[in-house]
Amino acid sequence: MPTILFNKPFGVLSQFTDKGTEGSARPTLSAYIDLPDVYPAGRLDRDSEGLMVLTSDGALQARIANPKFKAPKVYWAQVEGDIAADALTALARGVTLKDGSTLPAKARRIDAPTQIWPRAPPIRVRKSVPDSWIELTLREGRNRQVRRMTAHVGYPTLRLIRVAIGGWTLDDLHPGQWRAV
Repeated sequence: MPTILFNKPFGVLSQFTDKGTEGSARPTLSAYIDLPDVYPAGRLDRDSEGLMVLTSDGALQARIANPKFKAPKVYWAQVEGDIAADALTALARGVTLKDGSTLPAKARRIDAPTQIWPRAPPIRVRKSVPDSWIELTLREGRNRQVRRMTAHVGYPTLRLIRVAIGGWTLDDLHPGQWRAV
């Protein structure tokens, strides 16, 4: 049963077909992966980047995607503003969003990652507003959760990269590349 790790580029849907409006022609996984019978174990928003696991193993897919198994997912988020310690504490404790309270998370400030690729298109930069990077480790996966959490504590996400799922990491995978595991 094949299982692959894929570095999803910005702007790509985390599915093999685009079920959007007719004529939308948004890029999908099929532009990068030509393997039969592998399916995403979880999703990444179109405007998020980074690690996805695709597999033909239904049990593995459930262990990764289903929150009851609590597979840790690590994200690097570039946020608008110089993130304060109290915001990191709030993220770590869990915040209350419109769909309920999030589980506690690991949250820490990190230096700007040097091993990441330039994003195309680049994020918007405002010279009068600083930005900072944080690492968040979540054990649940709600729709746009990281973005909603950082906005809730006053620091909107500018760029979001998932760097790990369980014991798997991006390592040296470039955007659009995959490897079998």
